[in-house]
Parts: sequence; C-alpha cells; structure tokens
Amino acid sequence: MRIIDLSTPIDAAGWEPEPVEHHVLSAADGAKHMSAEMLEHFGLEFDPAVLPDGELLTIDTLTLTTHTGTHIDAPSHYGSTARYGDGRPRHVHELPLEWFHGPGVLLDIGTPEPGAVDAGRLRRELDRIGHRLAPGEIVLLRTGASRLAGTPEYFSRFTGLDGSAVHFLLDQGVRVIGTDAFSLDAPFRTMLEGYRETGDRGLLWPAHFVGREREYCQIERLAHLEELPAPTGFTVSCFPVKIVGAGAGWARAVAVLPD
Repeated sequence: MRIIDLSTPIDAAGWEPEPVEHHVLSAADGAKHMSAEMLEHFGLEFDPAVLPDGELLTIDTLTLTTHTGTHIDAPSHYGSTARYGDGRPRHVHELPLEWFHGPGVLLDIGTPEPGAVDAGRLRRELDRIGHRLAPGEIVLLRTGASRLAGTPEYFSRFTGLDGSAVHFLLDQGVRVIGTDAFSLDAPFRTMLEGYRETGDRGLLWPAHFVGREREYCQIERLAHLEELPAPTGFTVSCFPVKIVGAGAGWARAVAVLPD
C-alpha cells in the first residue's frame, strides 16, 4: 500500500487573506500552566520542579478560519436554507462518514487564464481518460494552482467550475468534489468582472450556490495531485474534523494506492 498526502499544511508563515496566528507554550511554561490549572480546577498542588528539566508538555494555540488549509465545505456553508430535505442544510459534524472515503477520480481542468469550466469540459476530460463516473466516487480537480500555495497569487489565479459542471457531477452520484485551488468557484475578480459586464447574478459563486439546491461537499485547497500516477485506481480518504455547528472542517486528505 502507498499513501500520498493530498493536504496543504496550515502554516502561520504562509500568506493568507485572514492570517493564521500560532502561539506555542513551551514545555517549561506548559509545566507552570498545568500546575496552575490543577490548583484552580481540582484543588491539587503540584510543583513543576519535580519534573525532568522542569518541563511537562507544549501547548499550541491557533487562531484561524475553518477554510484555512485543506478543508471540507459542508452544506451549511452555502447558505442558511436549502431547497431539499427539511430545508436545513447539515453542518460538517452531521455528514455521513462514508461520503469521505471512496474511489477517487482525477480530472485535469487547468486553463491558461483564471476562470471556470463547464460540464462540457468535464465530459471531454472523462472521455479522454476513458472513465464513466459512478455514485460514491470522489472527484479531484487538478488545476495546477497548488504550486502557488502560500502566496497571494494562490487566491487569484486558478480554475473553478460553473454551475453546469457541478450539476453534471452530482447527476452522476458524486457527493464530494475536490480541488487543488483556493475555491471551487472562479476567482473573486473573475466573477465580479463578469457580473459587472453582464449583470448576470448567476456568475456569482455558482458552484457554491448549487449546494443550496442539492446536498454535496467540496474539498478545497488540496495538494500534490500531480503525484497521482493515474486518473483512477486509488482511494481517497478525507474525513473532516468534527466541529459541531460548523460550515467546514479541516481534513487530512490522502490517496491510498495498492502495491
């Protein structure tokens, strides 16, 4: 068995629109912290000096959004109501685990300029690799954007999907769509310029807004898709962190290949 890491790291040193704050409590300070916590919450006195080198454990505290690094967008991220089921979109902690473990399909959809591709482009790519999608497969979109991760350009130069492309994948029984780009939609500038030129509101976040009509999830900010040796023949595991009431959860996405 071979495992390929498909995840982008959460790195406070990388460029983010909403910067990551990462504070580390040293092992020595961790000992003092634990001593104070034990006294406050349990009434127990504890002298950190009895520990080897006066150290206990480090503690990391991070401030970041659930959309930092590789993550799963849940249906509740797309809006407060849904036009399916009981009208309440599910949060990330409520989603079936089986959605996030299944056969993977890799599609190359990169374009020279930022924008979005349609259902026809996906059909042509599937014809090229000779694959027919099946329910439960996890589709991964390779745009080439991951090479820009950690830079401002990562958030403005990538290829997304339009509404027809998302509907096409869902029609085939796909529940989870992944991308190595910042978003499954086109970059902000591309969408806004298109709207200003045409007045067509359908150009604004169409991939995400399909999620108000039909239940599905996105994996955004994948990495290392170029290491997959073939477009099929691998399994994707991308379980989201179980954050109650959240519209997204971080994920350690991997591809598992047979020997």
